[in-house]
Amino acid sequence: MLPKNAILDGTLRYKGEQLTRSRQKRLRGKEISLIPQSVNALDPLMKSGKQVQAVIKEKRKKAVQQDIFQKVGLSPEAGERYPFELSGGMARRVLVTTAMVSGAELVIADEPTPGLDQKAVHETIDYLKQLAIGGKGIMFITHDIDTALQVADEIVVFYAGQTVEIANVEDFSGKGDKLRHPYTKALWNALPQNEFKPLSGSQPFLGEVMNGCVFQKRCPVAMELCTYKQPDLQEASGGAVRCFDA
Repeated sequence: MLPKNAILDGTLRYKGEQLTRSRQKRLRGKEISLIPQSVNALDPLMKSGKQVQAVIKEKRKKAVQQDIFQKVGLSPEAGERYPFELSGGMARRVLVTTAMVSGAELVIADEPTPGLDQKAVHETIDYLKQLAIGGKGIMFITHDIDTALQVADEIVVFYAGQTVEIANVEDFSGKGDKLRHPYTKALWNALPQNEFKPLSGSQPFLGEVMNGCVFQKRCPVAMELCTYKQPDLQEASGGAVRCFDA
């Protein structure tokens, strides 16, 4: 997806082994499945039911597809429609079912719930939970903390492209006293059911060079050290945090 002049750095590992380009191609769509954020990922020239059937390994492809459609609230008629004939919420459910029936060991769900009604959200979350209980790995990417807390064991919080905290689900309670990074606490307390308190300022612009901590300009506990030195991610209380004050 990146242009040819993009500079990539770092190492991806899957099950302890480096995820090279050739290994990615071998596993993608088979052992590793993606629920993409955009419904444009669906093939516009193929009926939705056929797209789901294409990844089913069992012989009863149509029966399996219709069964999974029923579970996520899609009618049999939806399987005979092209993506442009579906609503945004229906198309998103098709994307979700494609990953559900793939048999993948790791499902990367990139914002799978926007556009779904509350009932469909709960059904999608329940099915992802069942996959996890069955031993599948789920990487759930979302801006919706409440939804994440329903499906996750651990929450990884990012700010300006950095991991600032890895916290257990149990840490998100009360006023966030168990949370260690000030940004994670601010996210939690900004929710309507909590303090509904906004955080002043904004994230750094893309490409902006920061000498110190990327959060220090908005941080209520920033110290002089934060202005010129970037904290490392350190293990803390069953998780990890990137903060001098934690």
